[in-house]
Amino acid sequence: MIEILSASELTRARAAGTLVANILHTLKSRCTVGTNLLEIDAWAKAMILEAGAVSCYVDYAPSFGRGPFGHYICTGVNDAVLHGLPQDYALADGDLLTLDLAVSLKGIAADSAISFIVGDAKPAESVAMIEATERALRAGIAAARPGARIGDLSYAIGSVLGEAGYPVNTEFGGHGIGSTMHQEPHVPNMGRPGRGYKLRPGLLLALEPWVMADTAQLVTDPDGWTLRSVTGCRTAHSEHTIAITPDGAEILTLPTVAG
Repeated sequence: MIEILSASELTRARAAGTLVANILHTLKSRCTVGTNLLEIDAWAKAMILEAGAVSCYVDYAPSFGRGPFGHYICTGVNDAVLHGLPQDYALADGDLLTLDLAVSLKGIAADSAISFIVGDAKPAESVAMIEATERALRAGIAAARPGARIGDLSYAIGSVLGEAGYPVNTEFGGHGIGSTMHQEPHVPNMGRPGRGYKLRPGLLLALEPWVMADTAQLVTDPDGWTLRSVTGCRTAHSEHTIAITPDGAEILTLPTVAG
C-alpha cells in the first residue's frame, strides 16, 4: 500500500515527527555511562504515553521477527544495528548506541533513528561511520522531490556509503510511512537512478541509511529480533521521516527542544 496524505494528514504527520524527534533528543541527553537499555525503554514509554501517542513497536509482529516486539524503542549497541531488543545491559564508555523510534499520533506515524557514542571515548572509526550515515541521509533527502524516482534516492544514499568504503546491505532499508509504520515503497540503500516509483506530493518516506564497518551480512540474535553484523564489527544508523512537497522534501523528524 502506498498512501498519499492530505493537507490535514500532513499536519498530523508534522506533529508526530516532532514528537519522535524530541523524544530521541531527550533520550540522547539522558544516556550516560551506566544507563541501562531497559531504562531507556521505560523513559520512551513514559514520554510516548504522556503525549497521548501510540508505540508502533509494542504489538509489532512482522514475519521476520519473533513478535510481538513488546518494547517501546529499538536499542542497538556496537554490533547491533537494527531491531535491537532492549535488554538488561548498562552502557559503557565508548559504546556506539543506536536508538530507533516510531510512534503514531492521531493516526499518523513517524520514524527516526540516531547513532551516537556514549561517554568520553570517541573512537575515530565509529565517529566516521556515524558521519557517513548522516551524509548519506542528507544526500537521499536532497534527491527527494516530485517526479524523482525511488532509485534516485537509493543511488544518492548508496553513492555516499560506497565512497566512504562501507559495504551496503539492501535487504533492509527505508520505506513508505503514513497510517502505518511500514508501507510501500521500499527504499533500498543502494539503487539505480531513474528506476522505481515516481514521487508525488503528499508521500511520506522514512529514509534510513545504515552500515556495518566491514560486512553487509547480518545475523539474528537468539531473541529473534536484534540484527547484528556477522563479523562483530560496529554499526551505525541514521533515519528521518520526510514528506514530499511541491518544492522538494520536508524533514518531519527534527527536534524543537533546546539543548
